[in-house]
Amino acid sequence: MGTGPLFEFALVFVVIASTELIDRTNFALIGLASRNPPLSVWAGAAAGFALTTALSVAIGTSVLAALGGHVLYLRLGGGAFLLAYAGYLAIVPESERKPPSGRSVWATAFLAIFLLELGDTTMVFTIVFVGTLADPVVVGLAAGLALASVAATACVIGSRLGARVEPKRLERLVIVILAAVGVLTIVYALFPSAFALPFG
Repeated sequence: MGTGPLFEFALVFVVIASTELIDRTNFALIGLASRNPPLSVWAGAAAGFALTTALSVAIGTSVLAALGGHVLYLRLGGGAFLLAYAGYLAIVPESERKPPSGRSVWATAFLAIFLLELGDTTMVFTIVFVGTLADPVVVGLAAGLALASVAATACVIGSRLGARVEPKRLERLVIVILAAVGVLTIVYALFPSAFALPFG
């Protein structure tokens, strides 16, 4: 069935925000904000998220155009990427995935978010949404606002809790979610009529 821009905005916002809440990027921000001015951390993070979101929309639009509008291949590719990324998180140690830091707090937050988000779950989701929903501008705005909102929450938590939050316990949950969503994305690409979802 058809959907309007408000529904699509809400859908993208909820999916991206809920995914980012349990993502390693969120916990990296909490840790960074526990040792630095939270406003500077948020400003750098928001800029990093804005750049990766713009890249996601551009990539999704370009890939869709290159595929001649065939969203099946984009959905299959997105699902396969999610599965591959779940495997990457399960195999590669956390210590080998840490980003380098910059000189200032803003630069450190920006660089950390940019490097962590490249190819990350929310970026892949945004690319898939561009190929699934009607308006890439709505997708970009919703995804960017969701990420900036979660970053603000992380900075507030970090400034109050200090460096006591341990993200490793949620790593397995993230892997399970990635794998599950990857499988569902591929199944939906192959059998869209089996899902009562407002995509199409």
